[in-house]
Amino acid sequence: MKNTNDAKYQRAQKRVKEIKSFYIHLGVYVIINAFILANFFIQSGFDQMRFWDWTNFSTLFFWGIGLAFHGIRVFGIFPIFGSNWEERKIQEYMDRDRAEKDKYL
Repeated sequence: MKNTNDAKYQRAQKRVKEIKSFYIHLGVYVIINAFILANFFIQSGFDQMRFWDWTNFSTLFFWGIGLAFHGIRVFGIFPIFGSNWEERKIQEYMDRDRAEKDKYL
């Protein structure tokens, strides 16, 4: 019984660390991009037309894509390689290994 509880605790602890990692990533994303955009706005001389140039937002955009994939992985929205997929594959390999052992007994 204790091993089951230990395994559950370790899975829960891993999950909490993943979620914490995502929120730290999100916080860094917001802070750094706010500074970058403020810097671009000041350097443009407060000119709206120069500020809204695509190149000023490329870091925000591409880093945002990476952040989105991080969030999808952490919160299990991505159906192909989500946590359920991992659990199913682990169980599949364990069952296959058990069947191989039973075959030779």
